[in-house]
Amino acid sequence: MFNKADVISFDDTSKFVLMSDCHRGDGNWSDNFARNQSIAFRALNYYYENGYTYIELGDGDELWENRSLDDIKEIHSHVFWLLSKFYSKKRLHLIYGNHDIVKKDEKYVKDNMYTMYDSVKKKDVPLFPDIKVQEGIILHYKPTKDKILLLHGHQVDFFNNKLWKLSRTLVRYLWKPLELFGVNDPTRAAKDYRKKDNIEKNLAEWAKIEKKMIIAGHTHRPVYPSPGQTAYFNDGSCVHPRCITAIEIFSGSIMLVKWQVTARQDGVLIVAREVLEGPTKLTVYFEKLR
Repeated sequence: MFNKADVISFDDTSKFVLMSDCHRGDGNWSDNFARNQSIAFRALNYYYENGYTYIELGDGDELWENRSLDDIKEIHSHVFWLLSKFYSKKRLHLIYGNHDIVKKDEKYVKDNMYTMYDSVKKKDVPLFPDIKVQEGIILHYKPTKDKILLLHGHQVDFFNNKLWKLSRTLVRYLWKPLELFGVNDPTRAAKDYRKKDNIEKNLAEWAKIEKKMIIAGHTHRPVYPSPGQTAYFNDGSCVHPRCITAIEIFSGSIMLVKWQVTARQDGVLIVAREVLEGPTKLTVYFEKLR
């Protein structure tokens, strides 16, 4: 995949925000994105207004539990409207994960993502015309010629990669209704800590062997290595209880941030951004990989 991925060159003037695992649903009780949609919209608006390029590292839409992307677009139309603004400025890149792996089919993307129905105008309007949804992307840091591989991370998860059709069937018809009664879905790495550990171990080992920096999602667990550790990062997810996490890259540095609803001293609730880790110069990690 590393040899086939599209390359985006950047320098210290570039700004990126990486999010994953939004799992946008159709608004019903199983829509995990719904509880954080206001937080996500505020964060995306901040990044749009401040000139960031948005890169979604897979599982943006929950297409295992839901058959129709049109239903998801209708429920979360305000989010898709904002994402279309990123795209119109050439500041949007999408990677597919296991829960939206159908996006690797170019015909599916053309039929479902090029346009969106506008209920006011009562017709289809452009959404992401001619977009390409990819398995991975390489960020090429021009000052040092080093590279960062962006991917979802399910590639090292056999059950959710090679057997994704079986996993989707189990989720759609078995685990989705059982979740209503508090039964955890065993196919999800996000809910199995041993599975998370194995996936993160495999991704970190790959980064170490290939001497490449990796940023992934899939496990829903944010990872920000200390300088000197293996350069495997994870942006977390948009479906944490009461918050979302993201990775930002700008001014040649990387950081992990959290967006959440918090109260000011006067009691007014606001959506605020908090830096969890960093910023750390990218060159600190690149030097370790050489």
